[in-house]
Amino acid sequence: MFNIKNLRNIGISAHIDSGKTTLSERILFYTGKSYKIGEVHDGSATMDHMELEQERGITITSAATTVEWNGNFINLIDTPGHVDFTVEVERSLRVLDGAVLVLCSVGGVQAQSITIDRQMKRYEVPRIALVNKMDRVGADPYRVVNQLNEKLACGAILMQLPIGKEADFQGVVDLIEQHAIYFDGEQGENIRIEAVPDNLKDDVKKARHELLESLAMFSDEMMELLLEEKEPPVNLIYSVVRLAVWSRQLTPVFLATAYKNKGVQPLIDAVVSYLPSPLDCDNYAWKSGHEKSNTAKDESNKILLTPNPDATAVAMAFKIVEDPYGTLTFMRIYQGSLKKGESYYNQRTGNKERISRIFRMHANSREEIESATAGDIVAVIGIDCSSGDTFASEKDFCTLESMYVPEPVIRIAIRSKATKDADKLSKALYRFRKEDPTLSISTDPESGETLMAGMGELHLDVYVERIKREYKVEVETSPPKVNYREAPTTAVEFDIKHKKQSGGSGQYAHIVGKMSPIPEDEEIDETFLFEEKVVGGTIPSNYIPAIEKGFRGSLEKGPVAGFPVVGLSVLVNDGSFHSVDSSDLAFRICAQTALRETFPRMKPTLLEPVMRMEIECPSQFQGNVVGDLNSRRGIISITETVGATTKIEGEIPLAETFGYSTALRSMTQGQGTFSMEFLKYKKVPNSIQETIIKERKEAAAQK
Repeated sequence: MFNIKNLRNIGISAHIDSGKTTLSERILFYTGKSYKIGEVHDGSATMDHMELEQERGITITSAATTVEWNGNFINLIDTPGHVDFTVEVERSLRVLDGAVLVLCSVGGVQAQSITIDRQMKRYEVPRIALVNKMDRVGADPYRVVNQLNEKLACGAILMQLPIGKEADFQGVVDLIEQHAIYFDGEQGENIRIEAVPDNLKDDVKKARHELLESLAMFSDEMMELLLEEKEPPVNLIYSVVRLAVWSRQLTPVFLATAYKNKGVQPLIDAVVSYLPSPLDCDNYAWKSGHEKSNTAKDESNKILLTPNPDATAVAMAFKIVEDPYGTLTFMRIYQGSLKKGESYYNQRTGNKERISRIFRMHANSREEIESATAGDIVAVIGIDCSSGDTFASEKDFCTLESMYVPEPVIRIAIRSKATKDADKLSKALYRFRKEDPTLSISTDPESGETLMAGMGELHLDVYVERIKREYKVEVETSPPKVNYREAPTTAVEFDIKHKKQSGGSGQYAHIVGKMSPIPEDEEIDETFLFEEKVVGGTIPSNYIPAIEKGFRGSLEKGPVAGFPVVGLSVLVNDGSFHSVDSSDLAFRICAQTALRETFPRMKPTLLEPVMRMEIECPSQFQGNVVGDLNSRRGIISITETVGATTKIEGEIPLAETFGYSTALRSMTQGQGTFSMEFLKYKKVPNSIQETIIKERKEAAAQK
C-alpha cells in the first residue's frame, strides 16, 4: 500500500544555464526512470521535450515526472530559468512542498536566483541548495554559500566538502556521516564509500564543528551535548536538519557536477531526508466567499486541509496544456481523492465538471490511472477551467489562494498573412492565453489590431514561433511596443457638470472633488483609489458606484498619450443631481469627462518599465559593454570580476533593450550572456516623453 509519508513533491529551479535540466536528466537515469542520460546540448533531454526547447537549448515549459528512489516516490518538476517564463516557476512553486535551488559554482547567486528566492518565500517553500558545475574553472562553493547568506538570508550551510577542485573534482565528503563518496563507472552510477582523505581531515573536522554549532541553534538537546563536548548521534543531526529546513530557517548546501555525473545521488537522498512530505505541510484554504484578498485579517475563515484520502476532495488546477488528445489540466490534490468518471465542482464558477481520464505524467508521455489521492500531482482530461481554479467534491466548499501573476511589460501587434488563416490564429491565441496567464491578448479599439503582450522579447518570440509550427499559420508582427503608464504629479480640484437636453428626459450630473497622486512611499498595491465624502445627500448614495465605474472605465486609456493611468486617487465630496434627469449613465459620463478634462492639468508624466539586468562577459570587453549600457540610459550598480569573467548588474529601461542580445554578442565576440527581469516603473525623461506623445498623436492621426 502506498504511504503518503514516502511522497515528495519537489521542483528544480535556478538561474539560466545553472544546469537544472542536466540535473533532472541524471535524476531520471539514477532512479531508473530512463535507461540513458539525455543531454540539453544535443537536444536529447527528456524534460525538454518541445521541439523549440531542443533547438534553443533552453527550458520553456515546466515538465513533470514521477520517480522512485529507495521506496520513496518523488513528483519532480523541472522549471525554466528565463525570467520571460517566470509564470512556469510561479505555478510550480505554488503547488510544491519543497524545492532544489541550483546555483552555478562560478556564477553563484545571480539575478534570477534572487527572483526564485522571492517566489519560494512567497509560497513558503522549504528548499535545499545544490552548487552545480563544480568542475568549472573558478569553482568556489564557499563564496556561493556566503552569497546565499548575504543576498538571500536563507541560513545556508555546507553539508559536504569537495574532494579536489575544478577539473580535479572527484567526489564529496559527507560532514554528517564523516566519509568520502566517489562516483565510479562510465556514468557515475557506482557509489564508492571510503575514509576521508588525510589531507582533508582537518578541514572536515572544522567544517563539521561549524555545522553542529549552527544546528545547535535549533535544538536544545544538541546544544547540551556540544556544551558537554559529547558527539551528537547521527539520527539527532538528521532530525534537527529536517525540522530546521521545514521551518525555512536553514538551507543545506550540497555539491555536484551533474554533467560529469558526480554528486547527484546524495542530493536525491537529501530530498528524501530533508524535504517535507504532504503530511508535514500545513495547507490552508478559504471558505468560499471569504478569499484572502477580501478578509485578510479574519483567520476564522481559514480551513486546514489534511492529506486524508477519505475527506472532501480539494484540488488546484495549476497548469493547462492543449495537446492532440484534448485539454490536459495539471492538478495538485490537497485533500481527498480524484476518481476517473466522477464529477467535481469548480469553486470559482460553480460548474460541475466530469473527469474522464487521469494520467501520471512523465514529461510528454503519460500513464493512465484510475484514481489519485491527496498529495499527488496528476494531469486530467475532461474539465474546462482557468489556471489557479480550485475544484472540490462539494459546491461552495473552499477556495485555495491562487498564484501571483506578474503584469506583461511588452507588446506587439500580430496578424495572419493570409485572410483565410485568421480563424486558426484566433484559436492559437485563445489556447495560449488559457495556458499562460502572463500572455495577454487584446484588440486595439482604434486600429482593430490584435495585440499580444508578454514578459519579454523571448517570451513573445517563442509564441510567434509556436503559432507558425503548431498551427501552420504564417504571421506578421509589428516591432515591440513598450507598455508605458500615465501618472499624475500634482493635486487638482475639479467641478464638472454634465447636462444634455434633447427632447424628453435629459441627462444631468454634477460632481465636485479633488484628484491627487498616490504617494510613492505608501505601501499601496492599488493603481487607483476612490473615496467619497458626500454629506447632506447632495449626490444620492445610489449614484456613487456609477461615478466610480466612470472613473475606472477611463483609466485604460489616459488623456495624455492613450496609455493606462496609474497612481491616481480621486475624492468626490460634493455635487448635485436632478430628480428626473439624473441617472447612473449621466453620472458615469460626468466622471469620464472629469478625468478627461482634469488629468491633463495634473502635470502628468509617463512612466516606463525599467528592467534589472545582469551581464556576464570576458573582462577584456567590460569597457565596451559599460559604455554601451550608458548610451542606453542604463545605471550600473555592481561590477564584479571573478577570474577572467566580469559580472555587471544594473538597471535599464525596457525601451532600450530591443535587439540587445545581438548587440552584446557582437561586442563580446559571442561570449557575453545577459538576463533581465522587470524591476519597477520609473519616470520617463522629459525629452523622450515629448517624442513618445508626438509619435502617438501622429500614429492616431494616420489611423
